[in-house]
Amino acid sequence: MSELQLRRSIIDHCRHMNAIGLNQGTSGNISVRHGDTMLITPSAIPYADMTPEMIVAMPIDGEYGAWSGPRKPSVEWPFHLDIMRARPEVCAVVHTHATFSTILAIAGKPIPACHYMIAAFGGVDVRVADYARYGTKALSENVLKAMEGRSACLMANHGMIATGPSLEKAMWAAVELETIAKQYYHTLLIGRPVILPDAEIAGVLEGFASYGLQDKRDGTAAA
Repeated sequence: MSELQLRRSIIDHCRHMNAIGLNQGTSGNISVRHGDTMLITPSAIPYADMTPEMIVAMPIDGEYGAWSGPRKPSVEWPFHLDIMRARPEVCAVVHTHATFSTILAIAGKPIPACHYMIAAFGGVDVRVADYARYGTKALSENVLKAMEGRSACLMANHGMIATGPSLEKAMWAAVELETIAKQYYHTLLIGRPVILPDAEIAGVLEGFASYGLQDKRDGTAAA
């Protein structure tokens, strides 16, 4: 995509995540890698009013915190930028205050392997990053720690973060995380959830590694 297309896509995904109830108001934010630049939503602008030129550009490896554009970046830019710096495979970051993810984050409850799809986030659980005030370097450090070996995390008393190799996949991950959070929350209401063993999740991870790959012999998709 061109930079203009990416800017438009960020706005479209912001509006989409609010439309499907994944976020509320302007509490969420999205960033996308574009070469050596991070494009991120501006601070406190309603998504309905956001235009492509309002999306803020920040150098990934240049001066820390430098930005260009008519609007200042989201106050949460530190963890977006630090994820981009630490994880070159990440090309998009989606942060929301999705209801069930946030409920679990407020309760300090990580999500265990209550469903095999937990493997989509890289391991046997989705951790909760320790609390720190929004927009701080401390929060960024806590997020990076919680995301070691993972592509998503909950944020204590705050919300959730999902990442991906593209904005579409990061948004898919955010929806999947909220879905599992909702399922886990309701399971806690009716009794103790059955947690899948680590060996099973390891097998699922192996399966995910080839999921959707084409078999060279007959052109059919792998399992």
